[in-house]
Amino acid sequence: MKINLKKRHLIQTLAAMITNANAKGFFEGTIYKGSTKTVCVPGLNCYSCPGAVGACPIGSLQAVAGGGKYKISYYIFGFLLLFGVIFGRLICGFLCPFGFIQDLLHKIPTPKLTVPKKIDKALRYLKYLILLIPVILLPILLTDQFGTAPPYFCKWICPAGTLEGGIPLLIQNESLRNMVGFLFDWKVFLLILTIVSSILVYRPFCKYVCPLGALYSLFNKFSFYQMNVDKNKCTGCKACERNCKMNVEITKNINSLECIRCGDCKTVCKQGAISSGFRQRKSEKLSNDSQ
Repeated sequence: MKINLKKRHLIQTLAAMITNANAKGFFEGTIYKGSTKTVCVPGLNCYSCPGAVGACPIGSLQAVAGGGKYKISYYIFGFLLLFGVIFGRLICGFLCPFGFIQDLLHKIPTPKLTVPKKIDKALRYLKYLILLIPVILLPILLTDQFGTAPPYFCKWICPAGTLEGGIPLLIQNESLRNMVGFLFDWKVFLLILTIVSSILVYRPFCKYVCPLGALYSLFNKFSFYQMNVDKNKCTGCKACERNCKMNVEITKNINSLECIRCGDCKTVCKQGAISSGFRQRKSEKLSNDSQ
């Protein structure tokens, strides 16, 4: 089934609205603390966003990374594994609010930049280092006397937290505005950098920085949801690759770590050689097995 851009944006909009269903929080400047806050949402969405009704998986992972004695740690890992095994990076393409924000920013009519291939390839590894170091290792290794650690990625890097949580809360709370200092200024700088780069380059945060995308990418090869190229139908025109904003070599490795399963390649393929879903069609499986 082909999903055009309008349908994908509709799904992204609905996902963002459901994830941030506590609308009154934006007017009151408060954080929702109901029972659903113990449940992780699949995409990157700040826990402190006034509208958030669920927990951010990366924030939750940091909170429990150094606490193997806490039962919730296994619950968090289980949630992430479940999302990854079923969807892979389909979540990035359809269900992540911050990914949707980047999509909208890139629609602003300005000249676009192409990152040189060698630089682009090198920068793609950065998100895995961020996943490993500030998200996992630092909360385990750098703890206080009580064995707790701050969420280093959320505190020092994540622009989604600044946009979705920090700014809305500051607007409604004078006491918080009086406490603003270097850390917030630094986070605003990173947010501005992310916004400007998202206008010029397609999803730079997803490509180079996001630890959640890095984690989900590890499941792309064997998740239940798969992309497939029917070699019997493919003419090698490379229209799919020319239109792939994530720069995936589709005819060589369609389930690349970088594929967010947005479906743009399916839309432009005139031969109908590209398909996706939770099951391969028999003809596609036989074609792939014969390679």
